[in-house]
Amino acid sequence: MKKILWLVSSLTVIAAVCASTLAYINVITKAPIAEMKVKQASDAAKAVMPKGVVKVDKASLDAQEFYIGKDEAGKVLAYALKGSDNGGYGGLIELMIGFSPDGKIVTYKALQSSETPGLGTKLSSAEFSSQFSGKFASKPLKVTKDGGEIEAITSATITSRAVCRAISSAAGKLERIKGK
Repeated sequence: MKKILWLVSSLTVIAAVCASTLAYINVITKAPIAEMKVKQASDAAKAVMPKGVVKVDKASLDAQEFYIGKDEAGKVLAYALKGSDNGGYGGLIELMIGFSPDGKIVTYKALQSSETPGLGTKLSSAEFSSQFSGKFASKPLKVTKDGGEIEAITSATITSRAVCRAISSAAGKLERIKGK
């Protein structure tokens, strides 16, 4: 009986030390991780802006953060918003999408995805992403298998559909932002 109590108490102490260590590491890394995500979003917003943008301002409306790209004279040249969809093959796909003021897609950059290496990760390829450039995002974006104009990534139709939905979600946010 003493041996069992000693084993249980030893395991309890070990578990408590491990849990405390993990909690401490979480506290230490929480702020740097948050800062890194903010920088990643800001860098992605700049990357999806068209040529001529010299200033990118961060703004928010109804808890929706977005970026506004302006030229030297202060004229709005583009907007950048996050769009996401949980229906990717590997789960969540989060994109930063650039839009012209008239609602056309400039381009997008993947912020997060857990897609199959070699297939689903092609969502970031120029060959796939260039299909969206110049399209009005207010119109439904669909892959050709669903009657749309977007050629799906070979063997990654689920990922391609999720990208279309993520861009459409950002387009809906853009409409709300421009409407206010």
